[in-house]
Amino acid sequence: MKLLPALFFLFAITGTACNSESDYSPRPRGYYRIELKPHKYKSFVPDDCPFQFEIPEPAFAIPDTNSYSEKCWYYILMPEINAQLYLTYKEVNNNFDKYAEDTRTLVYKHTARASSIDEEIVSFNHGVSGVIYEIGGEAASSLQFYVTDSTKHFLRGALYFNTAPNADSLKPVLDYARSDIRQLLQTLNWK
Repeated sequence: MKLLPALFFLFAITGTACNSESDYSPRPRGYYRIELKPHKYKSFVPDDCPFQFEIPEPAFAIPDTNSYSEKCWYYILMPEINAQLYLTYKEVNNNFDKYAEDTRTLVYKHTARASSIDEEIVSFNHGVSGVIYEIGGEAASSLQFYVTDSTKHFLRGALYFNTAPNADSLKPVLDYARSDIRQLLQTLNWK
């Protein structure tokens, strides 16, 4: 007899837990909202390098000191968006076609993960022209470029985020970084 109230309580709980009127569906996975500040730029004039340009205010440049790196190779670190832009400079000596093809080869190595690769031919003031590659999908690098004066200078860049590539969640940040890179290219001057 003492078990009867306990059994009644147990049946009452299980009867209300299986209510057919409640449609449960888990919440979709979301992403953190990223507050991006208005764009501000500062000059970057590296010593002993034949170029100068503007970089975003919170960003800073450090020289690439790897054993294979050459003079005037830099990392532009962008802590605000958790990204870095790798810049490599080469002097052109009748080898422009080789440098352009090397860049294209490096871009197209992303085809295994990329959903698209768009090429945009660009031309800016001060004899700066080149190609910007927009790499769609889950590729490691979303944007790469090269610019040159085609006779003396060649500058290549590749943007990488310090996170797993997810095109949906990175889109606002990529758009923000894209405008910073355009500013860099528009303000690029060869020395």
